[in-house]
Amino acid sequence: MRDAVIVAAVRSPIGKRGGVLSKVHSADLSARVLAALAERASLDPAVVDDVIWGCVSQVGEQTFDIARTSLLSAGWPESVPGTTVDRQCGSSQQAIHFAAAGVIAGHYDVAVAGGVESMSRIPMGSAAGTQSPLGDLYAKRYGNTMPNQGLGAEQIAREWSLDRGRLDAYSERSHHRAAAAVADGAFDSQIAEIETPDGVVRADEGVRPDCSAETLAGLRTPFLEGGVVSAGNSSQISDGAAALLVTTSEVAKKYGWSPLVRIHTAVVVGSEPNIMLTGPIPATAKALTRANLGIGDIGAFEVNEAFASVTLAWQSEYGAPEEALNPLGGAIALGHPLGGSGARIGTTLIHHMKDRGIRYGLQTMCEGGGQANATIFELVE
Repeated sequence: MRDAVIVAAVRSPIGKRGGVLSKVHSADLSARVLAALAERASLDPAVVDDVIWGCVSQVGEQTFDIARTSLLSAGWPESVPGTTVDRQCGSSQQAIHFAAAGVIAGHYDVAVAGGVESMSRIPMGSAAGTQSPLGDLYAKRYGNTMPNQGLGAEQIAREWSLDRGRLDAYSERSHHRAAAAVADGAFDSQIAEIETPDGVVRADEGVRPDCSAETLAGLRTPFLEGGVVSAGNSSQISDGAAALLVTTSEVAKKYGWSPLVRIHTAVVVGSEPNIMLTGPIPATAKALTRANLGIGDIGAFEVNEAFASVTLAWQSEYGAPEEALNPLGGAIALGHPLGGSGARIGTTLIHHMKDRGIRYGLQTMCEGGGQANATIFELVE
């Protein structure tokens, strides 16, 4: 039987809005990550059957099938196709699932999955412009107001009894863990240097080693007066890209690649679309059931830190060990480049599993419209 394995995983550094990557066109940012993936895997791009690329705001420079534009910008052969996926924040995690399904089915032998978002250049919400994506039938069911993720995060905090102090303390932890990971060189093997008009970028820009809950407590709560959700306990608006090389064990052997992990289980669920952020809870349950595993079998969890309340609500449901949850920090510290985040999280988790000898790792993330992906990776010894 065919399986799906990942033999290489690379990401760009994550830049802040208006920061070090803001002068790099989205397709060029993707191209540099694709080039780094090929170099590190000794990959001849001509053997790639498809590039499946996540991107949320498909407008302006991120339209015209940015997957195809990116691979051509990387100098890959014109024979290599590409397609662009939108499952909101989970777009590039879904790209991994599509690539895995493709190689298992025999549609592909070699596929690249990943994604990009430059939120500096294409601000969130740009794709809709002045038009609402909600039609009359949707409005009859859910109302004609676009769901607000910040208000969803506030509602989750209320329902799971998460106060401001706990959210800010979690956010402090995210920054401190990310700073420790940087100091320990934990990201060195996964980050590809990105050349910009102002020089070469080698490190994530948003990590604040001196972050404190006391400082965060002074930030306003923009979504709800007297609320608990602030910019400090929410994910950062970011620029970034990531790419993973997906194939089968048999094909990997043919090309001399050593698999890092096997894609053990991949699921997606729908959830309530107005709150829209609770999906990781049922997605995790579905993944564990499909995998015939329990929480105790998983050695590392990456639950996207869209908001601290989302991650803490998930943890309260599953009781995952504190030390195993987002062990290198998450989107609050590192950033959340929407369409690139699923692949970035996967890249970070896979390298962490390899570095620590962790057999099973799980990643999950909430997604606009009320959805969530969950993926279980198994270390290949």
